[in-house]
Amino acid sequence: MSMFLGIDAAASGLTAERLRMDVISNNIANANTTRTREGGAYHRRYVVFEPREAKSQGLFDNMLQNMVSKDRPGNGVRAVGIEADDTQGPLVYDPGNPDANAQGYVERPNVNVVTEMVDMITASRAYEANATTINAAKSMVTKVLDIGK
Repeated sequence: MSMFLGIDAAASGLTAERLRMDVISNNIANANTTRTREGGAYHRRYVVFEPREAKSQGLFDNMLQNMVSKDRPGNGVRAVGIEADDTQGPLVYDPGNPDANAQGYVERPNVNVVTEMVDMITASRAYEANATTINAAKSMVTKVLDIGK
């Protein structure tokens, strides 16, 4: 089963980058939202990732994995959560806006559309790289099976 570890790790990357693209799309969609259910302007969100741990079968397997993990590729990635960026957005003077404070300023979302688009391109390229990795691994497995014929 070890020949499928690369496919499994790349598949976890596909899932992670898809979630990242969904969150970025949500940020772009709310780039002009000055009122949310929680109150106040929309705050951009971002995904927090961490490396996946190898599945172990027991104490000996854990020790063995730790010994050889220096030379092994990673086990993939998983999303830990979606966090909100709590930095304040720009204040715009608009006393006629119903969301204006007592001084007439409205807090705008802290979403920079250019930054979000760059993040979206990065996530898209990472998704493509993981898809290419899966295709290469499938090709290698097919070649290995052809050797046995």
